Amino acid sequence: MSTVRNLLEMKGHTVHSISPESSVYDALEVLEEKNLGALVVVDKGKLIGVFTERDYARKVVLKGRSSKETLVADIMSDRPIYVNPNTSIEDCMQLMTDKFVRHLPVLENNELIGIVSIGDLVKYIISEKEYIIENLRHYITS
Repeated sequence: MSTVRNLLEMKGHTVHSISPESSVYDALEVLEEKNLGALVVVDKGKLIGVFTERDYARKVVLKGRSSKETLVADIMSDRPIYVNPNTSIEDCMQLMTDKFVRHLPVLENNELIGIVSIGDLVKYIISEKEYIIENLRHYITS
């Protein structure tokens, strides 16, 4: 069974975060600069939320708010759904589907150790299938 730990070993543990007191504009700059769809919101070293492009579109643009005057804390998803390194890839996919989220922070012993996106999961699954196919091909031809 493939787990989040396996995925993070391939992908890495880099997590981009933002303070809840940062402006939405500053968060958008980080998203653009790092080519991301979400940032984890960390306060005093603890995960307290997730800020996504979807949050911006729905809670700033559609509400006529200013991204320079609105704080991340005002629009972030403040009950982040998260997983641990032992969560299976299949369970992550199911969780994302059921909860309509595209990013899952990864916590181990209450410490943020990574984040996985739907894109990461799909890429991992495809890579895993290609590996299996190649091994089967090698087995058949040898």
